[in-house]
Amino acid sequence: MITVPAGGAVEALRRSADEDWAAAVGHRFVEELFAGTVPDEVMATYLIQDYQFFEDFLAMLGACVAHADRIEAKLRFARQLGFLEADEDSYFVRAFAEVRVSPEDYADPVLLAPTAGFRDVMKGAVASASYPDLLVVLVIAEWLYLDWGELERDMPTRDVHVGWIELHRGEDFAAWVQFLVDELERVVPRGDDAEAVATRDRLTALWGRAVGLERAFFDEAYRSQHS
Repeated sequence: MITVPAGGAVEALRRSADEDWAAAVGHRFVEELFAGTVPDEVMATYLIQDYQFFEDFLAMLGACVAHADRIEAKLRFARQLGFLEADEDSYFVRAFAEVRVSPEDYADPVLLAPTAGFRDVMKGAVASASYPDLLVVLVIAEWLYLDWGELERDMPTRDVHVGWIELHRGEDFAAWVQFLVDELERVVPRGDDAEAVATRDRLTALWGRAVGLERAFFDEAYRSQHS
């Protein structure tokens, strides 16, 4: 369970897009993932599209190494880069084989609209060279997934489902998300001066766009099967 200060910046951001957040965490995809009933074609579409974030996610972590304002934070982001190579990429290799997705299918697919939109958000955060902007996108990308990953459900049996859940739960992942949340809480500017207010407004708009795209990403995995 992630803790945030009552009345703090992160709590305000979370409240600003509660409807989309709850819809994503309680999505049909999540329910079917735990039940082990996601159709393979839906799982394949979802994973192919999700894999397209990998390079941009690495770039965001690298940008945080560059722009974090404390050495301890820089080192934490650097360690996370190693985790992605060791664990998450190996999951994709196994999962693609299980749902019969060839390297040609995931190497350069047509991006669905939410995928393209979220990649634009990630690239924009990197280009901004703004540590708070980078943290907003990372917090959403990781915390929202922890929220559904920690749901108390019976576990499915197939590795393609179990592996995706296990990547988004557990003490290590929760500690990573808590670190991101704590960093975001620390760097969002306080005060009522024009610059601080403008920064919080910008971060709130970015938060809302990113959470909406996460919800749409789940929707699109099903919609694309009927287009």
